[in-house]
Amino acid sequence: MNKIKILALLFVLGFAACKQKPPTVAITQTQHLFYYTCSMHPQVHEDHDGNCPICGMKLIKVELTRNGDKTTDRITLTATQLQLAGIQTDTVRDENIGSDKTLTGTVTTDENATEELGARTAGRIQQLYVRTIGEKISVGQPIYSIYSEDLQEAEKEYLLARQQQKVLHNPDVDYQQLISAAENKLQLWGLSSSQIRNLGMSGKISATTTVLSKITGTVSDISVHEGDYVTEGTSILKTQGLNNLWVQAQIYASETSSYKENDPVSVSFPDLGGQPIIGKVAFINPDLSDASKVALVRINIPNPQGLIRPGMQAYISITNSNNRSLAVPASAILTDGNGSMVWLKNSDGSFSPKMIKTGAGNSNYAPILSGLNPGDIVVTNGAYLLNSEAIFKNGSDKSMAGMKM
Repeated sequence: MNKIKILALLFVLGFAACKQKPPTVAITQTQHLFYYTCSMHPQVHEDHDGNCPICGMKLIKVELTRNGDKTTDRITLTATQLQLAGIQTDTVRDENIGSDKTLTGTVTTDENATEELGARTAGRIQQLYVRTIGEKISVGQPIYSIYSEDLQEAEKEYLLARQQQKVLHNPDVDYQQLISAAENKLQLWGLSSSQIRNLGMSGKISATTTVLSKITGTVSDISVHEGDYVTEGTSILKTQGLNNLWVQAQIYASETSSYKENDPVSVSFPDLGGQPIIGKVAFINPDLSDASKVALVRINIPNPQGLIRPGMQAYISITNSNNRSLAVPASAILTDGNGSMVWLKNSDGSFSPKMIKTGAGNSNYAPILSGLNPGDIVVTNGAYLLNSEAIFKNGSDKSMAGMKM
């Protein structure tokens, strides 16, 4: 009987032991998953680097960081891919979010940077070396050659003065002064120092003389043709500087008191994708147009890359109040039924989405109520490209899932 009780007890204990679950192991290691896709065709998913099978563009690496049950999109691009995708960023900081007014203007040349090249002496234009409007010229560049009897006589005087210095030794004659006077005349008539030096070394007078440019700029007008006779002062060509330009617009007379010179303004160009640049109010015409009673306002804008051209249409955003707040560029914000978000640039160079809350701002900046900190770097151009990839992977309803405010 005791043996039966002992066997029954062992059976119960063994059954209970079988019912116990094995201890769970917490997985804390972060897994990194990635694939390659095309910026133009996000449906392409490859497990290796290469080119898009549809368009041939370089594939972009998309990195997914999975931690527990959370997945955050992290897209990593090379420098070349950033350039091809047109990704641009800006830093979150305090900006003027006051109400603004948008004007429509036209790009014109800066008249202060306009220069003219004129004939220094009378003669006939033998050859033009600059023939095209829009061509860039620089100091020392050949512009035209001219046949000029007056210039030939001046060259003879210079060579004769040099010859007399070598041959004659009259103590009553200052030969060096004669040479300097003849040299100054040649310089006034358009010859460079190197041309005069070469003339003295060769001792020969040529039938025509090449005139070199004394100015730098972009040719805006050519006033002569080959074979034309010119007199002293005749305009040969005109140039305009394009490194700095004007944008001119009109405002009502009642609004002129709201703006003053050197006020910063935002200027954008539809032909260049609407990316804003910062200009300054340079001039407000005190004289009003008799017909419409409007005033001319002129904005100075930089153009270091030469992308902006005279004649382009421009939109000028002038903020007429000083209400500063932590703000994000309006072009960085993507909005749908889930709210507003931006794409952040991480410290490792990758990009991640972030939900934000914004207040009422102006056409350039929106104040940040939550979600961003000063110094955060956000994508201002190309955010739609990054967001479309997230939507493709997660679906439109889940594109913002997992993002914290």
